[in-house]
Amino acid sequence: MTTSRILVTAFVLLFAPLVHSESGSSHLRTVEQFIAAFNAHDSGAMAGLVTEDVAWLSIAGDNVGVETSGKSELVASMDAYFKSCPTCQSVLSGTISTPSRVSAVEIASWQGKAGLKSQMGLSVYEFSEGLIHRVYYFPAEKQDGV
Repeated sequence: MTTSRILVTAFVLLFAPLVHSESGSSHLRTVEQFIAAFNAHDSGAMAGLVTEDVAWLSIAGDNVGVETSGKSELVASMDAYFKSCPTCQSVLSGTISTPSRVSAVEIASWQGKAGLKSQMGLSVYEFSEGLIHRVYYFPAEKQDGV
């Protein structure tokens, strides 16, 4: 097991018991619905769970890049992504909720030319008035043996 995988697992195991606020539970359900809509490749359903000014941010080292800004840009980006990767799916492997955020370990999978591929990544969903306002996505890592 890699050091980063051990750290992620330890983080999830240590802080998962802290998750029990009413808003945190509601936010977790929203993230689960967002992932279900992603897995159905339904960008319209995803759009129903985000604010008008939603931002999707990618974090890489010292850099934070804006992948999409606004609901319509998110929908267009997701539609293009689903077209380019018709087998892409994601599952939540672990989550932690606070009153305004849900952090998740997400495992993405897809059918590659040589078989099933997968990778895991860390994401943080930030909420405003019950909707996803920002998504912070950290670099994905390939899983051992897949």
